[in-house]
Amino acid sequence: MLRSLLVSTRPIILRLKTTPVSVSAHHLHHPGCLSQASTPPLARGMKVRASVKRMCDGCSVVKRKGRVYIICSKNPKHKQRQG
Repeated sequence: MLRSLLVSTRPIILRLKTTPVSVSAHHLHHPGCLSQASTPPLARGMKVRASVKRMCDGCSVVKRKGRVYIICSKNPKHKQRQG
């Protein structure tokens, strides 16, 4: 019984081992791009809150297009938008 099981699974195992992995010519010259392609680039946005407040003395209140923004020159994590 075990032998019949092994005989039936051998073609599947052989197919799994022989599947080719496609890599473009660009990635052959730049191997570092392969790891970066799966992760998106980090983009830091701003906090959207109902009430915005200054967090430090570098934060300034700006009104643009009917919205209130907090822009910080010292720490970019302090960026906020009301709404």
